[in-house]
Amino acid sequence: MQGKHLYEYAVIRVLPVIERGEFVNVGLILFSKRAKYIHARFLLDPRKTAFFPPDFDFEFLKANLEAFCTIAEGCKKGGTIASLDLPERFRWLTAVRSTTIQTSRPHPGFAADLDQAFDALFRELVL
Repeated sequence: MQGKHLYEYAVIRVLPVIERGEFVNVGLILFSKRAKYIHARFLLDPRKTAFFPPDFDFEFLKANLEAFCTIAEGCKKGGTIASLDLPERFRWLTAVRSTTIQTSRPHPGFAADLDQAFDALFRELVL
């Protein structure tokens, strides 16, 4: 395992109607404590969001997904949560919640190149 980093990832999901429990995968967050790495990205694919209710607020959703990524990156504009260390930010972002934006449970993996692992997971689970 030398040269490989243990990481955790979670899929970012949108539940357009929370009560129905149906979701669309829109992003990914990947974290490695030892490598001091965290990265999040999202994509709102119109083909996947076409079935959302007609009154769904996409601007509000986009702003919240951008805030999610800002917090993951630790940007000052992300507020108090963004100032936490990497493990605390990852745990906060992947905590179970009953909102429109949720994440899957974290899953582990090993990779020599975390950016490549992120891109491969993003293609497989989001695109």
